[in-house]
Amino acid sequence: MKTYRTAQGDTWDGIALKMYPSIGGEKLMDILIEANPEHRETVIFVANAFLKIPEADIPVVSSLPPWKRGR
Repeated sequence: MKTYRTAQGDTWDGIALKMYPSIGGEKLMDILIEANPEHRETVIFVANAFLKIPEADIPVVSSLPPWKRGR
């Protein structure tokens, strides 16, 4: 599991976008919140808080044509 050190002003959705840019970004912020329950009530982070960043599975959307599906 990776870790992330926050910068002043970071938000859950912004962190998710940085950590999961190719698989939905801010839509995965729930994964981050679940992995870091001690920060659940935080909206805007202070600098130097450490968060656990779990691996996220790349969702396969079968409605896409074969050439657009990720592997």
